[in-house]
Amino acid sequence: MTTQCALVTGANRGIGLAIVRGLAAQGFVVYLGSRDLAAGVTAATGIDGDIRAIRLDVTSTDDIDEATRHIDTEVGHLDALINNAGVNVGYHRPIEENSSDLRKMYAVNVFAVVDVTNAFLPLLRKSPAGRIVNVTSKRGSIGEDGAWVGTPSMAYSSSKTALNALTVHYARDLADTPIKVNGAAPGHVATDFNGFRGTRSPDEGAAVAIRLATLDVDGPTGLVFEDDTVLTW
Repeated sequence: MTTQCALVTGANRGIGLAIVRGLAAQGFVVYLGSRDLAAGVTAATGIDGDIRAIRLDVTSTDDIDEATRHIDTEVGHLDALINNAGVNVGYHRPIEENSSDLRKMYAVNVFAVVDVTNAFLPLLRKSPAGRIVNVTSKRGSIGEDGAWVGTPSMAYSSSKTALNALTVHYARDLADTPIKVNGAAPGHVATDFNGFRGTRSPDEGAAVAIRLATLDVDGPTGLVFEDDTVLTW
């Protein structure tokens, strides 16, 4: 097996697109997942490397199944799955109004990660060194460095807490395989996700996910990193 293949979800802009660029620069065939295929094709234009835009709404079972079949047919395996797609609603919302926000947030930030990961596990198992990276947030911490800082968002922060828990459980269940599962917290990155209020560039934020997607055999699993720092929850 000579071709390394990666899939990045929610990758037509921001951190996801920076992850695509970084992996392509390392020689990966990179599938750029985007809900809007045209936006994905446009985003892939001008990036050096083998970038293949693919329609992937992570909440759509049909899209997930078609993406799995497509990558299986073209490459036959997957070396890195980067679950980057995410949403954020409900800032400044009183906690009494969070019910609908929680459902929207968990549908993408939690349940869709499970659906996408489970669908691609057979292809990841065909890789000699499969890697799963869940793009999370320090806001998922229940401590003073997480939920207690910044603008309150119960729905977003708790969805990332749940994602961090999923990361650990996948790592545990796959511990007897070559697959490693970790979380990547990119920090406060300036993207349209936060109105470009972040202090880091997308490339700076993407670096931790790229590193975790290319870990060697002795690399860690079941941890969440911000840069080189392991975050505790």
